Amino acid sequence: MSTTERAAAVTAPGGATPTGNTYDKYATTNPIERRMMDGFMASLDRMLDPVRPRRILEIGVGEGHVMHRVRERFPDATLVGLDLPDAALADMWRADGLPCMFADATRLPFADRTFDLVMAIEVLEHVPQPDAALRELARVCSATLVASVPFEPIWRAGNMARRRYLGDWGNTPGHVNHWTRRSFARFVGTRFTVRDVASPLPWTMVRATA
Repeated sequence: MSTTERAAAVTAPGGATPTGNTYDKYATTNPIERRMMDGFMASLDRMLDPVRPRRILEIGVGEGHVMHRVRERFPDATLVGLDLPDAALADMWRADGLPCMFADATRLPFADRTFDLVMAIEVLEHVPQPDAALRELARVCSATLVASVPFEPIWRAGNMARRRYLGDWGNTPGHVNHWTRRSFARFVGTRFTVRDVASPLPWTMVRATA
């Protein structure tokens, strides 16, 4: 079975449980949050400007907001998305016709160098073994990685200002890794060559090459 066929046949939920909060920031109607998300997406578009991928993998695809944008931008590319098992996500993927599957980012079910664009958008902060995940991303990537995480000092300060998660000093549930702009670029640089770093408030976004 090909990669595309495996993705199209969305697997039934298994034993793994997605980590993180359930707030859909991409669909927010809050004007301040909407402006931040517009800046985030503008940075993502800029990161994708230099690439012309034929095969794209997005890990942590979630509801598919980023995948929809990428599919519109690269209509001729083969896309595969993955996330941890969640019945609600499977229903969304089927309804939207998204080629997604359930899998673990630390054990990707793909051959080496399968994808020329790999995306990890707002997911690595949730992965208990980020080094293992990055190693797998590097293994399946033949050209370009685009990854983003919250810039945690500002992210947590923002949560505190809104009186969210005060008992955990503003840490969003499920954020088990905490990076600054510099430390995230350094982390990605352990497996890739970092080419560009952007700071759409309050995130860090990196484009790197294999």
